[in-house]
Amino acid sequence: MGVYQQISANKRRTFFIIFIFIFLVSGFFYLIGQYFQSPGSYFVIGLLFSLFSGIGSYFYSDKIVLFTLGAKPADKKRDFDFYTVTENLCLASGLPMPKLYVIDDPSPNAFATGRDPKHSVVCATTGLLKILDRSDLEGVVAHELSHIKNYDILLATVVSVLVGTISLVADWILRSFWWRAGDRDNSDRNNRQPIFFLFFIFALIIMPIVATLIQLALSRRREFLADASSVLLTRNPNGLISALEKISRYPYPMRHATTSTAHLFITNPFKKSSAWFLNLFNTHPPVEERIKMLKQM
Repeated sequence: MGVYQQISANKRRTFFIIFIFIFLVSGFFYLIGQYFQSPGSYFVIGLLFSLFSGIGSYFYSDKIVLFTLGAKPADKKRDFDFYTVTENLCLASGLPMPKLYVIDDPSPNAFATGRDPKHSVVCATTGLLKILDRSDLEGVVAHELSHIKNYDILLATVVSVLVGTISLVADWILRSFWWRAGDRDNSDRNNRQPIFFLFFIFALIIMPIVATLIQLALSRRREFLADASSVLLTRNPNGLISALEKISRYPYPMRHATTSTAHLFITNPFKKSSAWFLNLFNTHPPVEERIKMLKQM
């Protein structure tokens, strides 16, 4: 698949994910309405909520992700290498200069977000800026700029917000049913018990569904493609190889990373302590595999 085909595919996947989100949330509220004997009203509420959330995620997902992760605007004097490396690579690639943000976290990592190259952000942790030299940083920033150019950021960021919203809705459903159960008399609870268990099972299986959506939306190939594009831009595979080795050697997870934003980062932010979670989502290829492919370039 060429670059332009990849961009078109990412745009199509983004709107498909938004559609799936609207379907799931509207279905949630419809089932709640069945329980409370008002399916039509609850369906309309769910539809309006999901439409608002879906459209909002398209335009404001980058701001939501930055707020969730506690990112702050980078300082040009303090983060001089970060600024100048990004400026130079943008000139070389023809991309507009993204906004730069920094997360105060010792765990080295980075990600890009936004809906298109004109509304894009590259964010790095203080740990990353501290341990990488300029050549390493060029490899990482070029990787993130490749995600921007390929519109990976639109798909990945929208998925982050929608997955988080679905999780909140599922949690709210479980809590509301437990709370409502205490307010019903015994006969009413007995009559509605099968429906209650249906909701309970549905809420329990929503997390694997969310994981599957992420797997469908975010393939391992996008990371390999961004790695290869980084090398084409910098003409220096050793920079990204060195950066990945240094990042992977850091043993502690990020403090601010969440399950819904993990796939955004250049490497798994949960590190070895939660490697099973990485395997569940499978959004990042093993670092060793990525380094092996980079060494062959």
